[in-house]
Amino acid sequence: MKLLITSGMRNAAIDVEAAKDHQVVLCGTQWARDPTAPLTMGLILELTRNIGRENARTHAGEPLQKFVGIEIEGRTLGVIGLGKLGGKVSKLAQAFGMNVIAWSPNLTPERCKEVGVTYATKEDLFKSADIVTVHVVLSPRSRGLVGREDLARMKPGAYLVNTARGPIVDENALLETLQQKKIAGAAVDVFSVEPLPADHPFRKLDNMVLTPHLGFATEDSFRNHYTQMVEGIDAWFKGDPLRKLN
Repeated sequence: MKLLITSGMRNAAIDVEAAKDHQVVLCGTQWARDPTAPLTMGLILELTRNIGRENARTHAGEPLQKFVGIEIEGRTLGVIGLGKLGGKVSKLAQAFGMNVIAWSPNLTPERCKEVGVTYATKEDLFKSADIVTVHVVLSPRSRGLVGREDLARMKPGAYLVNTARGPIVDENALLETLQQKKIAGAAVDVFSVEPLPADHPFRKLDNMVLTPHLGFATEDSFRNHYTQMVEGIDAWFKGDPLRKLN
């Protein structure tokens, strides 16, 4: 192996130092846009309006609605991580009329002011948010960032959304919280083991929306990344690798 190209500019599954030691050139691709933010809002709408459930019931011949949703306008969204993606989700939520608060280990009130959201402590965010959404990068520091005590602080009618990385949320604690119906529900697009095992207990919960890591999966995204990969191969053959990561 001489060349390795990954989608995106980081990949925790690749041993960068090992690639360097074996003189393998490691390159990445850049995002034109990140489609995860709209997916996050879609999951929020599914949790609160049961769109997929009612779609399935209508296709099955059921005459009228069964599930009563809630309105997100005027409710509070707690954003964990206010980087590029968290900031985009905040703007989309505000367009829906939501109040937005934010927290992360390194977040400052100044950054919140830039985005136009309210700074909160971790404890206050989980206590007051109607919906909590996770948008931090997985690292040793963020692994298990959302734990049992945090979930216990959430209101009985609150929801959790995770489109970041599975291990950021304590999955065992989330499972127990949902089984005991201590919160209204959760929507999860990412898991500690992917694909999600067929016998995973998450699959048996009726208060959980599950999607198979759809955050990046759009035609536009695939076309963008694979075009750059071909460009990267061509550039490597010419002796001038693009977007080197090592």
